[in-house]
Amino acid sequence: MKLYLDPGHGGNDPGAVGNGLQEKEIVLDLALKIKDMLRSYPNAKVKLSRDRDEKKSLIARTNEANDWGADIFLSLHCNAFNGKARGYEDFIYNNLPANAAARNHQAVLHQKVSSAIDLPDRGQKQANFHVLRESNMPAILTENGFIDHPEDAKLMKQESWREKVAAAHVEGLVEIFKLTKTDRSSYSVIAGSFQLRKNASERIRFLQSQNISSKIKEISINGNLVHRVLAGEFSNRKDAEFQLKRLASIGIEAFIIAEK
Repeated sequence: MKLYLDPGHGGNDPGAVGNGLQEKEIVLDLALKIKDMLRSYPNAKVKLSRDRDEKKSLIARTNEANDWGADIFLSLHCNAFNGKARGYEDFIYNNLPANAAARNHQAVLHQKVSSAIDLPDRGQKQANFHVLRESNMPAILTENGFIDHPEDAKLMKQESWREKVAAAHVEGLVEIFKLTKTDRSSYSVIAGSFQLRKNASERIRFLQSQNISSKIKEISINGNLVHRVLAGEFSNRKDAEFQLKRLASIGIEAFIIAEK
């Protein structure tokens, strides 16, 4: 599978805003999480339209996906409607009479995401969006909640919820493309271990400010609860070591744990 993963907006285009959140930041975090999770699948290749806060035209995004020969274009977004609507929905191009693949992919992805992320299901829809119309491959755009609705925004602010949203997208892709995990070792990058969860959360907020996806993993050491900050899981050690260098460049001392 060659996935072109498109976190919408970026740079001076924040997308939808509300409740102290910007769409461009939420969807970038989701995209980085999805890419990290797919490292466990050796037959999955991922190209991001952007991996930082930068503006990129819609034409540049679809041209890049088409030139790369992607198998699927997945665009990530959040919705807004004057604080009066909430829920999850997804879109394919509204003029696809012969493209059964896009409809089938949408059905699988919709079921996985809508059933997993604690939002009202607004259904499978169609639209004449540029990224859906101009992509040569099946293209899906997901709207992951309404950023200006207080209940949806409350979820978006939670690291655990964004992790759940990313995992649901991955589950859909795994089913669509019949992906299988590698049976080799995985390499986890630990960017800090803390007795207090609030200190681990503070580290995660800093990493997020640097566009580094991370999460808390609780473990017991000698009967004591420790909150580890996991800054990525990788299928090969070189990728893990690259992450170490990235963390070191922002002043974070980290280490690698190899697991079967």
